[in-house]
Amino acid sequence: MAKKGMIEQNEHRKKLVKKFAAKRAALKTITKNADAPMEERFRAQLELAELPRNSSKVRVRNRCEVTGRPRAYYRKLKMSRIALRDLGNNGQIPGIVKSSW
Repeated sequence: MAKKGMIEQNEHRKKLVKKFAAKRAALKTITKNADAPMEERFRAQLELAELPRNSSKVRVRNRCEVTGRPRAYYRKLKMSRIALRDLGNNGQIPGIVKSSW
């Protein structure tokens, strides 16, 4: 089982990303605009640096919704391979059957 703190921290990051997405996108377009004056681009870069670090989309980690495990994550199912195997073996996921030959 993953630590509850890491799952909560990841949820907090998701909220921050959603909250600052528009402002972050606007500032990034200003910094990448070659036609804008250098002072304006520099000011936008400084404002971007002032935003919380956890409001960046790359800081959010895909985690299993069952265990909170960050590795071996299946996006379609939103769970890790270990949780998938356990639930599949118990017959709790429709359409998944343990194969044996």
